[in-house]
Amino acid sequence: MQAEIVSPPPPASLRLSWASAARVTVPAVMLATLFFELALAERKYALFGGGFGQSQTLDAPLEIGAFLVALLTCQGFVFYLLYRLLWRLHGARAGGPIFHLNFVFLVGGAWIGAVIAKYEALSYFSDAMSFQIVRNLGGGSLAGALLYSLNESVLILICAGVALVVYGVALLVLRRRWRGARCVEDRTRLTGRQTLLAFVAIALLLFGANRVPDARAALARFNSVIALATVLHYATDWDRDGWSFYSHPIDRQPFDGNRHPYALDIPGNGIDEDGYGGDLAFGGGTGEVPAPPIVGRKRHVVLIVLESTRADSVGMRVGGRRVAPTLEALAASGSAAREAYSHVGFTTESLQSLFTGEFEPDGRQSLVSDFLANGYEVGVFSSQAEDWGGTAERVGLRRAGTYVDAARLSEERAFAFGATGSLLLDGKVLLREFDRRLGRPEQWRRPHFLYFNLQSAHFPYSAPGMDRILPGEPIPRSEIKAANREWVARTYWNAVAYNDRLIAALLARLRRLGVLEDTLVVVTADHGESLFDDAFLGHGHALNPQQTRIPFILSDPGVALPTPLGLADMRSIILHAAGAPVPVRPSGAVFQYLGSLDRPGSIGTVSAGGQWTIFNLFTESVWTSRSGRWTRYSALRGSERAQADALIDRWARERWRRHLRDRNRT
Repeated sequence: MQAEIVSPPPPASLRLSWASAARVTVPAVMLATLFFELALAERKYALFGGGFGQSQTLDAPLEIGAFLVALLTCQGFVFYLLYRLLWRLHGARAGGPIFHLNFVFLVGGAWIGAVIAKYEALSYFSDAMSFQIVRNLGGGSLAGALLYSLNESVLILICAGVALVVYGVALLVLRRRWRGARCVEDRTRLTGRQTLLAFVAIALLLFGANRVPDARAALARFNSVIALATVLHYATDWDRDGWSFYSHPIDRQPFDGNRHPYALDIPGNGIDEDGYGGDLAFGGGTGEVPAPPIVGRKRHVVLIVLESTRADSVGMRVGGRRVAPTLEALAASGSAAREAYSHVGFTTESLQSLFTGEFEPDGRQSLVSDFLANGYEVGVFSSQAEDWGGTAERVGLRRAGTYVDAARLSEERAFAFGATGSLLLDGKVLLREFDRRLGRPEQWRRPHFLYFNLQSAHFPYSAPGMDRILPGEPIPRSEIKAANREWVARTYWNAVAYNDRLIAALLARLRRLGVLEDTLVVVTADHGESLFDDAFLGHGHALNPQQTRIPFILSDPGVALPTPLGLADMRSIILHAAGAPVPVRPSGAVFQYLGSLDRPGSIGTVSAGGQWTIFNLFTESVWTSRSGRWTRYSALRGSERAQADALIDRWARERWRRHLRDRNRT
């Protein structure tokens, strides 16, 4: 019988060297993963430089210091906990060469893999604020959306396969070279008390860093901070109402589940549920406008929505050339609003308000149902996928007899991206489809309501096949930054000019069909766009003229338009202009919000002359055009406090109206 060969135990010096290696391996892996994640975050969000869609930038010493200290501390603590977990799993071989290999690959490699997967998903989601929007990418399933965003990520799978091969080879080498090597000595272990004290210190550090808004926004991008903040959130949500000392804003009533930030304020009960403005006094109805009959001759109605188009497009000159001559002519011969605004800087919510006259509607009333009830043929020609954000369902676009959008013609999309939110059709494709489906005069014997959506002015402001109308070449996407502000603006204005040319082509088609004189043409936009002229690029992160003021033009002259008006007012105005006995509300302040109606980051009202009152719920501070500064809500006195409370009351009333509508429909 052959004797078993037993490997001699490793020398004491080798055991100690592997134990000491933990002092190098853990910090090295932690820093490597941190730098990798930081590089991806900077590339996508431009944390230190600003970029598209970024209103919060680390550009002050306090912000940068709070961010770096909190991030390093959280990353170090999380990796220490992972190190301790892996130590326990390895038992007697903890601290040896296999342990270090597993720490590098299983902890460091898995961390980097998770970060890559997250950013690959975000490249499809565009960092969407709403889980519902994300679910729409996967046909209503969040898991489906994640899988859909990763289904083209062959490179990730290849890298994962290579990493597994390298891991396998390294494992074989280590087992042969240091077979039997082990180390049971752990000189880096903290006691339970020390670990608890470290966690408490991190909790205090994160609480303080969260009081610095730009630092908080940057920290929320990193997995270690998200993990620890989630634990702290649930640990301090004592009344289980979803709000805590680590939510934004914090819960000032931690033991009352009915009172917290964003709680629905119930009118007349003597309780201020959300903590702002006192108890709600409500005397209005739901504000619903039922489908009205159109009296007299039914004219055709064409509604054109321009993506990301600012109000100053009308009258803009670039290099001595008019950007929107068609819109200018339409406004001169028809009617144009002096001041029109979007309520929120996102496409889906804006379109839903335009069609329904409501904030975040359920689809029971809309321009589509209004015109269908009056015997109109309805047609949809959209450069975007109208299922994105649930718009098609909520406003009834699927009921249209003619339906063309970027999802239906996805093989002709302008860019290679295949996610629903990234689909874009050239407007020339829409004109071609219009010719195919409605290009004969006999098809216009019944009245038509047509909805056109033109996406050319959306970031990155140029696409293959777009006409060059203004001087200069389009800016490459990689060059879009604040230093190239003028180049960015020229590219954007050319996109607006291209849409204007498409509108002219559509009007020419209506004229050839002999129906233009019998058609009400309406042109507006979903929101505006910042072009670094207010230090931002993009939309949806500030309440200001660049991002929320939009054109609103009707081909009919003499239409009485309130000043200012919002997208939610346009349904009644369009119906009234089409011949329906619908009252148009008198002028007043337009309500606006960032985010969702229930959980906005900021709320605001804008009155005539562009006078804003804005309340930032995260920082609990108020800005007014009159003061020109941010002031803590608790420090406001007199007329400024009354102005802020009137804004908060408006927000509470809009939420209560929606609550009543939802209750009446169930």
